[in-house]
Amino acid sequence: MATAARSTTRPQPDSVARSRVLGGFLFALTAGMLWGTTGPLSTALYAEGAQLTDVGFLRVLLASAAFAVYGVVAWRELFRIDRRGLALILGAGGLLVAVFEVAFQYAIAGVGVASAVALLYTAPVMVAILARPLLGESLTPARLFMAVVVMIGVAMTVRGARVEGTIEAAAGGLGPVVGVIGGLLAAASYCGSTILARFAVPRYGSRRVLFLELVGGTIILGAFLPLAGHTPHPPGTLAGWIYIMSLGAGAVVAANFFFMAAARRIDAAPTAVAASIEPVVGAVLALVLLGQRLTVSGWLGLLMVVGGVAGGYALEAWRDRELRRLQGI
Repeated sequence: MATAARSTTRPQPDSVARSRVLGGFLFALTAGMLWGTTGPLSTALYAEGAQLTDVGFLRVLLASAAFAVYGVVAWRELFRIDRRGLALILGAGGLLVAVFEVAFQYAIAGVGVASAVALLYTAPVMVAILARPLLGESLTPARLFMAVVVMIGVAMTVRGARVEGTIEAAAGGLGPVVGVIGGLLAAASYCGSTILARFAVPRYGSRRVLFLELVGGTIILGAFLPLAGHTPHPPGTLAGWIYIMSLGAGAVVAANFFFMAAARRIDAAPTAVAASIEPVVGAVLALVLLGQRLTVSGWLGLLMVVGGVAGGYALEAWRDRELRRLQGI
């Protein structure tokens, strides 16, 4: 799950424009599907004996390493940033990533994949509400409607979850209350990252911001977890290494590169709408691979979450187009 940057594409011939739009949607869908693997892969790691905090730390560590390799090989500008940006993104951004990674793992273990992702999708609601006092953005009726629909959908998804078997044993007896708290804390952290990105990305670029946030999160978790009695340990099995490498390289690095490729081809709103397939993919994979079920009301709630977020983005895009049309842009 990520926040798209505004597309700045120039007018092109119809065939080229259609190909560009199609490519943009495919890239965004791929990003959403990769993000949707986070919950199932994390749950598979629990079954391999990994602790919740291990998963969060190793995921950002491997993602940071993969980004660093990309910077050395393909884009040295990744490492160039002023001191103010370094302190802000590495410090504040890193703290938000560290909190998110641990809290989201507790959400997955406590309430299951579908409910954890549904809880995470309260982040756009938080952004819509906080953007007014912090960024001066208006709280429109469309944003308020999206907030209500998403919150009702989240409640229905959590109540309709049926988490059994593997995850219950791997979660160490964590109950739904801990899972809900973890999911809301993860959403709050993601909300903070989104608001920080609205300041930092125009100045430093999305790739540089993401890289420094991941590095900061790795440093903070690497320092804090041992002090809290949760020293991270590498996976003890080949399957565990495959899962954690998939989480770092796939669900973080590749997903964000696909998302950024989409944002360069189509506008921010349709990019975010297409990537909203994430919770559906997570829920289906959890059902097929892990036996985590949702009741009928749970599936309806999940669809309300996706529809509320996607519809909110679509309404914002329409509003933006109408405003530009009236201004003659």
